[in-house]
Amino acid sequence: MTVDDATSGSLVIHSARVVDDGRVTDDAWIRAEDGAVVASGTGSSWTAADRVIDAVAIAGPGALLTPGFVDIHGHGGAGASFDDGVDAIRTARALHRVHGTTRAVVSLVTAPLDDLARRVTEIADLMTSDADILGSHLEGPFLDPGHHGAHEPSLLRAPHADDVERLLAAGRGTVRQVTIAPELPGGLDAIRLIVEAGAAAAVGHTDADASTAVAAFDAGASILTHAFNAMPGIHHRAPGPVLAAAADRRVVLEGIADDVHLDPHVVKLLFDAAPERVALITDAMAAAGSADGHYDLGAVSVTVREGVARADDTGSIAGSTLTQDVALQRAVAAGVPLPEAVRALTATPAQAVGLGSRLGRLANGFVADAVLLDAELRVARVWVCERP
Repeated sequence: MTVDDATSGSLVIHSARVVDDGRVTDDAWIRAEDGAVVASGTGSSWTAADRVIDAVAIAGPGALLTPGFVDIHGHGGAGASFDDGVDAIRTARALHRVHGTTRAVVSLVTAPLDDLARRVTEIADLMTSDADILGSHLEGPFLDPGHHGAHEPSLLRAPHADDVERLLAAGRGTVRQVTIAPELPGGLDAIRLIVEAGAAAAVGHTDADASTAVAAFDAGASILTHAFNAMPGIHHRAPGPVLAAAADRRVVLEGIADDVHLDPHVVKLLFDAAPERVALITDAMAAAGSADGHYDLGAVSVTVREGVARADDTGSIAGSTLTQDVALQRAVAAGVPLPEAVRALTATPAQAVGLGSRLGRLANGFVADAVLLDAELRVARVWVCERP
């Protein structure tokens, strides 16, 4: 599998079924110049370029071209954890890039505040050189101890304003998302602080009931962190945060389509309940693209067996070993229409973290990130525009 640079010169990719903006266009082409999409069409109406790519010649009959995938929630891969610094981030990103994830938010697990502040600063610095890094996601420490999942319970804390502001300031405007349990003391005020700083507040790792979730969304929260996981489920007399999020057009629901976190029927339910508002994430930890065995996820010891990661002390699922191309395959196998599954990997996650005006589409003016897939939805080639 090849990852190509789409930053300089002109590029035409033709003879593809382009999947973008909720539809499929047969025998289509796109043209990129200096890292941006500048034209598109069908048939042989394209003109010469510095590089001309015949999609069928590379990916075979039925070749599909999609925007580059955007992962707003992942923790690592290729044996490396995003919590372990710049080299580890680059190692993990290289693994996910060959699986179609051209841009990613770097998710950090719960840690002491000093460590988290240092890590978000490092990520802010990294963004000046590595354009595929979109910022950081603080998945903790402001989480419910009863739904801690693979987060170290002793490090969890209520979201005091000073702590929230310190972490946001450390990121210098690059913290894209903060997951928070809104029922914690100060939770709703913290959501307002996060949103005022320009980041997305996400409800997750929470014991919130539906009314508390609604209050969080009214306070500005706009994402539900890995829907169904680490939160109350749906009961006919207690609908919980999932149905509250599904009913609110302002909210994007993250989903992990690995057939472990969510049954395929539940994946389809998410798409049916919240059309155009599902973001397929990996929640991948270091074992993605690597072997079974022992790993550390922050302060939590994890064992991976047959590709399933579980915390050693509690047996809780501890992230995934998923890549976004596999998430696409499994969502489609679950009955999700292909255009909607692609939207959930591209435009919707980009919009969820405030970048929907330049990422997640193959429309004119958008960054020229693209993924070529064969008819079985396997990645054949990836183009990445490194321009920030």
